[in-house]
Amino acid sequence: MAFSTREHFINKLSVYAPEYKEELDFRQRMLALLKAPDCFLRSSLKAHFTASAWVIDPEFNEALLTHHVKLNRWLQLGGHADGDEDLLNVSKKELSEESGLTSFKPYTTEIFDIDIHTIPERKNVPEHEHFDVRFLFMADKAEEIKFNHESNEVAWVSLSEIPALCNENDSILRMIEKTKQLSKGLSVMI
Repeated sequence: MAFSTREHFINKLSVYAPEYKEELDFRQRMLALLKAPDCFLRSSLKAHFTASAWVIDPEFNEALLTHHVKLNRWLQLGGHADGDEDLLNVSKKELSEESGLTSFKPYTTEIFDIDIHTIPERKNVPEHEHFDVRFLFMADKAEEIKFNHESNEVAWVSLSEIPALCNENDSILRMIEKTKQLSKGLSVMI
């Protein structure tokens, strides 16, 4: 029997087994939000789903970050679902739109990280929460980056330099740690 995209996502999220306590809390809140029919739309003013791409180079040394225009912060690439319940697809679309890259590929189709964070009030949009689902991608650093109006800059940054650049953002530190763990696991397998 085929699942709707929402049912498929609920199943993926239900079996997602993070090692980090905060992600266990986020998972419960996300599962609760999925009961709202408009949770994938920006019109859900209190909270809605977004998707991000944590993009690393094949050597696991650098990640691709954007300096976000509206938030004036270095972050992973990503954005609003705008009604698309396939968050992996949303993360791919955002990665392509925000970087111009085409040679990227998902490291896995499984959820890499989840986070809930507050977006400050801006113009006519009240303060709200983004329920962000992150997927891991690999990309070729040699491909030319062509960023759009949403970014001041998009750049490859060494994992060791990211914490200072991102003001020790907990969710980014968590993704760095997961990347390092993955890298160690691969070197043992080789």
